[in-house]
Amino acid sequence: MANNTIELESQPCPLGCPPTDQKVLSGHDRINNLPGEFQVVRCGNCGLLRTDPRPTPASMGFYYPDDYPPYLGTQVNSRNGSGGLKHWIKSLLDTKAQAIPELKPGRMLEVGCASGNYLHKMANQGWQVKGIEFSPQAAASARENGYQVHTGSLESVDLDASEFDLITGWMVLEHLHDPLKGLKKLCGWAKPGAYLALSVPNAASLEFKLFQSRWFALQLPNHLYHFTPETITKLLQQAGWEVESVHHQRVLSSLFASLGYLLQERGWHRLERWVVGRPSDKVRLYQLLYPFAYVAAIFGQTGRMTVWAKKPD
Repeated sequence: MANNTIELESQPCPLGCPPTDQKVLSGHDRINNLPGEFQVVRCGNCGLLRTDPRPTPASMGFYYPDDYPPYLGTQVNSRNGSGGLKHWIKSLLDTKAQAIPELKPGRMLEVGCASGNYLHKMANQGWQVKGIEFSPQAAASARENGYQVHTGSLESVDLDASEFDLITGWMVLEHLHDPLKGLKKLCGWAKPGAYLALSVPNAASLEFKLFQSRWFALQLPNHLYHFTPETITKLLQQAGWEVESVHHQRVLSSLFASLGYLLQERGWHRLERWVVGRPSDKVRLYQLLYPFAYVAAIFGQTGRMTVWAKKPD
């Protein structure tokens, strides 16, 4: 799509608040280095942060090229594991990145399943899995591995009512043009008593306060909403879900990437390359900093959070 065909739109707060927006910051696409300057505003009533104006749904594909990093796959980290001392140690070191409640396997839907790694993991644990994926290439890869995956946006897919025992969405909700409508749709697909487990960036984190437009998890304009524990809770409740818990993930990866953006702007390229190098090259550093991540998560200051919500029985 040529840049001159990109259309922008301005939309009010999805929670129906009166228009009392306050500009927070402006920034550009740092993931794909595509053109455009975008601003983030805060609703003066509920506090929800959103990208406004933003690309229209028809124009958004320009900012999702085939090599968009999340299309390449997802990593798996389930809370379920072995018992005893081994389980205690595992739970202590668990980042909570993709934790789910301890449930009996049933029917599961993953929204934004990429190439199907998480579907594969959950299928091996006994779940009957389905997926939804926006990228045709990633969806095709998942189907090649034998999984039933619908290609398209959440808004464009229709599934049976009350079909699923568990619905997951890892770093997906912030990409939706209408997250409230999307959450209501998921609630309709969930059985009574079913769970929703999702992860989103935490805009109440120390990372965001420190780095602002350089915060790695901001990812303009792909991320259309920027949630805090309070605003994600309001959205879920208005969509018909009961929020059970918010887990702050014990990770600092976004902090390193954000620092890399800052160093890049300062022209300190050698230090920037070291800071944002492959995680496998810095395992020891991450281990040394894990206690800081653990404490930061206790105080809700890490850059990502995992939310569990339940559909009322």
